[in-house]
Amino acid sequence: MQVCVITGAARGLGYSFAEAFIESGSTRVALVDLSPDATEAAATNLSEWATEKGIGPVEVVAYPLNVTDERAVQESMGKIVEKWGKIDCILTAAGVVHNYSSFEYPSERMKSLYNVNVHGSFYCARAAAQHMMALGTGGSIIFISSMSGRIVNWPQLQMPYNASKAAVRQMAASLACEWAEHQIRVNAISPGYIETSMTGPIVEKYGRGMLDEWIRGTPMKRLGLPEDLKGAAVLLASDASKFTTGSELVIDGGYTCL
Repeated sequence: MQVCVITGAARGLGYSFAEAFIESGSTRVALVDLSPDATEAAATNLSEWATEKGIGPVEVVAYPLNVTDERAVQESMGKIVEKWGKIDCILTAAGVVHNYSSFEYPSERMKSLYNVNVHGSFYCARAAAQHMMALGTGGSIIFISSMSGRIVNWPQLQMPYNASKAAVRQMAASLACEWAEHQIRVNAISPGYIETSMTGPIVEKYGRGMLDEWIRGTPMKRLGLPEDLKGAAVLLASDASKFTTGSELVIDGGYTCL
């Protein structure tokens, strides 16, 4: 893999995945995120980080983008291909979570969540796949789903998020079958409870007992860290998994085993 695109790359898991791809030899990395300033800062930081580590040469470019805007997604993917000639891998880490009861959930926020988590993931995957097909290069598409797509998180209330991640999981399997003849592999990574900026507000809302509950339910007795997911991303992006498609890697410290 050489040309990799990561959505939601300005922070959290997306930023960590960008690090992983650079560490494993990707020489051209496109960072996609909503905020122009944050995305540009992430590109600068990653470039400096790679230089400090003696990795390179690596070209990291920011592409500020609202993944729910289908036309903008198509334009950005076109610019990436115009600049570097192809897309080898795209990983969709852009996502949001809200915590409301089903009766209190604002309809507009629910629509926004589905637009980012489901529609945005699809728009980005499809736009990248169209270029992979046109160029005949094949490639790897990695969706970030969640263990929430197969279990009900409790006691926090997040029905739309859980449903959106179940949709992403099924979308990966469906597209894997549809695009296999074009040598495009589509897989999903489903993290468990990972310590990121998204988990903070949930703990703040429900209290420290929520965090203790998550750890108590995880056989490894800790939250995951973003770096715990790096190996799975590198595996699915590379030729080491060239006969792997339609698969889901659940990385949850054993949470869903119980």
